[in-house]
Amino acid sequence: MTEALDAPVRVALVDDQPLVRAGLRMVIDSQPDLQVVVEADDGRDALRRLAATASDVVLMDVRMPGMDGLTATRALLGDGGVAAGDPRVVVLTTFDLDEYVLDAIRAGASGFLLKDAQPEELLTAIRTVHQGDAVIAPSSTRRLMERLVTALPPEEAAGPQEALAGLTGREREVLVLMARGRSNTEIASDLFVAEATVKTHVGRILAKLDARDRVQAVVTAYETGLVRPGS
Repeated sequence: MTEALDAPVRVALVDDQPLVRAGLRMVIDSQPDLQVVVEADDGRDALRRLAATASDVVLMDVRMPGMDGLTATRALLGDGGVAAGDPRVVVLTTFDLDEYVLDAIRAGASGFLLKDAQPEELLTAIRTVHQGDAVIAPSSTRRLMERLVTALPPEEAAGPQEALAGLTGREREVLVLMARGRSNTEIASDLFVAEATVKTHVGRILAKLDARDRVQAVVTAYETGLVRPGS
């Protein structure tokens, strides 16, 4: 089956501003491989709708009246999550390094996107997160991870190493490069190996760390002290 015949990526929009949702829907529905299937105006409404309608990617505003995006993200992605299917969450924010975004990433979100991003960035972010094979906006994500570490209490800034105990030396190398925002192609070049080999390493890292995607693995790299801010 060709890509054109594949089912479109199902997108949910969660934002309390109707004009913002309308703009996002217009951009997303203009693409043959993407389709908005759910709209909600706060976290509670989102949980109800996403329990009934499966989605692949949720664009989640973090600051909303009623239930905010952080609480909704935890409810969607935590143990016993209410979502139909297994959606990935991208948090939307007006602020580049919003503390809410830090918490949302730790709660399981796969990345973040600024509301003033270009349409092409939005579309790339949705496809990227759906594929689960790259970090959104590597430079921004790296800054976010470094901010996360500096925001942690001292006793948590270099977490227990048990999380990394199962990784091989090469897997640790790959994880460090992931945390530096390197793509699979760039990691393959850095380590002089085939890209397919890198993909295998990444898959094993995610499995061993019980991480949903690369962003979650990078969180672990920073929280355990494997990667330090500015390194």
